[in-house]
Amino acid sequence: MEQPKTPLAKRPLFRTLLIWLIQTVALLIMAWLMDSVLVETLTTALAVTAVIGLLNALLWPILSYLLVPFAVLTLGFGALLLNGLFVWLAARFVPDFGLTSYWAGFWLALGMAAINIILSTVLTIDDDNSWYRNQVNRRMKFMVRPEKSDVPGILFLEIDGLARPILQQALDGGFMPTLKRWLDSGDYTLTGWETDTSSQTSASQAGILHGNNTGITAFRWYDKSVGQMVASNNTKLLPKIERALSNGNGLLADSGASRGNMFSGDAPYVMNTASALLDRGRFHSSEFQAYFANPYNASRTILLFLWDAILEMWQFGKARRNGVTPILDKHHRGGIYPLMRATMTVLMRELNVYTLLGDMFAGRPAAYATFVGYDEIAHHSGVLDPGAFDILRKLDEQFARLAGARRSAPRPYHLVILSDHGQTGGATFLQRYGLTLQEHVQKLMTEEYTVITSHGPDESHGVINAFLTDIIANEASAVSSLVGRVFKSKTVNGEVRLTAEGPRDGAPKRGRKGKGKDETPAVIAVASGNLGIVSFTQWPERATAEQIEAAFPAVLPGLVQHPGVGFVMVRSAKHGPVVMGANGIYYLATDLIEGENPLTNFGLHAADHLRRTDSFSTCPDILVNSFYDPTTGEGCAFEELIGFHGGMGGPQTQPFLLHPVALTVNEELIGAAAVYRACKGWLNALQGADSSAPAEPRETRFPAVTGQRSIDR
Repeated sequence: MEQPKTPLAKRPLFRTLLIWLIQTVALLIMAWLMDSVLVETLTTALAVTAVIGLLNALLWPILSYLLVPFAVLTLGFGALLLNGLFVWLAARFVPDFGLTSYWAGFWLALGMAAINIILSTVLTIDDDNSWYRNQVNRRMKFMVRPEKSDVPGILFLEIDGLARPILQQALDGGFMPTLKRWLDSGDYTLTGWETDTSSQTSASQAGILHGNNTGITAFRWYDKSVGQMVASNNTKLLPKIERALSNGNGLLADSGASRGNMFSGDAPYVMNTASALLDRGRFHSSEFQAYFANPYNASRTILLFLWDAILEMWQFGKARRNGVTPILDKHHRGGIYPLMRATMTVLMRELNVYTLLGDMFAGRPAAYATFVGYDEIAHHSGVLDPGAFDILRKLDEQFARLAGARRSAPRPYHLVILSDHGQTGGATFLQRYGLTLQEHVQKLMTEEYTVITSHGPDESHGVINAFLTDIIANEASAVSSLVGRVFKSKTVNGEVRLTAEGPRDGAPKRGRKGKGKDETPAVIAVASGNLGIVSFTQWPERATAEQIEAAFPAVLPGLVQHPGVGFVMVRSAKHGPVVMGANGIYYLATDLIEGENPLTNFGLHAADHLRRTDSFSTCPDILVNSFYDPTTGEGCAFEELIGFHGGMGGPQTQPFLLHPVALTVNEELIGAAAVYRACKGWLNALQGADSSAPAEPRETRFPAVTGQRSIDR
């Protein structure tokens, strides 16, 4: 694979001189703005920036050993304090450079870092050839000693929640110039694929990374076979789910790396991978301290982190002032949410990229990483929100950064950009109709029955919980013990849980009525985006439509006729699986339709997806899918999310693969397992391995994990 020539502005010597000039300009600007800083001449400014650089190079490795745990815990703020110290020391050595106090040096260092980021970004030299990339390269050569190879590897870079139609808008609008340039060159092509019934991360990543997502009906459901609520990313249950789904030939099984994912793809190298958090048998990359041990990383990250938090507050305020609808309230976008968002959009992104650079320089044949920033913002702000497109622009810059790093890798690399699902937009069920799905089902029941739901922390809390758990369990440094002490009160059985949950997942006794203290509620209604799961605990097996109609005659008509519901699926003792809409019925076993087809707005393969879901032992008594209006492009979530996914309808079912034309797709990609077959086939072909298809997925029964709470993603 021919590597492009290095532009002059990115060659080491020229870039070093350019960075020195930028730092000098930043110093002069800050000296002009701050009365507490004195810089007499341009020569003085040049000398100061040179001395600061030397102090960083000489003192940081020594001081970071003692101070980096504090810097890590403060997400880099401690590193900024140290940078202020270096500026203060420079004032002791350079004549005609004066500071009134240490804090003048601190603010000067912070301001210089901010100006450096701005100018470097404008000149496109900040990330694609930064000196810390070279540090990663040297570190991997020392740790791994990779051998040169002509066999290309593949980096799979997942943009969580980005639908193909939204990607196309971002490309057309100039938000992702790197990806557009790849496509326009003819070297890359865009291939769409279609999710299964459950368009959410656990189902999609199980399919993509293991070729099997059998039994994952939704994000959360009531499993009658074990008599308990199940969350598909419960960190105690996830390893067992992965073992049940995997045949040992996951996408990353051959010396691959999993970064920030829900499932591991059988990768031996993992970081922040929910299914492997407590698996001591794998190599857990200890990159957190290494990342913050670099002063440039620390300064850059904390500034970008703070800026993103401020940006969220400004964007939310602007949307409220302009009367934007739909919009979530302060409960969902106020409080600490801006900090949670910044963690997802900045910190997780930067650590992923840093680790992927290490994977490339180590010569690993494959790595898969999930970038969660777009999904997070689209959930809370909307799929077309300017902030969501800004995140795509920043991701595009990171992909260019990884592409540029290939020149230094011991083997050539293909970059494949993909998504696990999309998102559909619209006001929530509660916003539209004034009640939740649980409350609506309760209205349809007789008074002696209680309907409950089950919920855990939202996605951002879940990712951060997993992130902190990974540090405590696997970071081989003082960082681990320090973070562990700080979050000790929030840690249960080795897992960090930052927020309290609603009713716990568990295995209650089956009972008929919900009046008694120790009795199980008769009905459990659970939301998974715009997919609703309704289960009746009084029947040990899946209830038939006839049983439901006899015991609760108002439930099925009340759901089917509600304007927020597109269709429901039940199993009839007489007809098999049946899909019911307000104006028609689809008998899936015979493809007979009475009246209007309730699946008209849900895609050509909707019936096939539902037939497959009906075959799962985990399929609920009633599967509820919200409406989708193709004219307005809107649906509604049963959760408080204005960008949503989880069921069928609209862009949520339309993810994509953006891949080199040399990597061909030989089948229509229907379902996540088809994406696995395509991607695994590419790796096998590149490595000269057997590219035969994996065995047919078997029915999966997930072991009970009584009383365990879950980490939502």
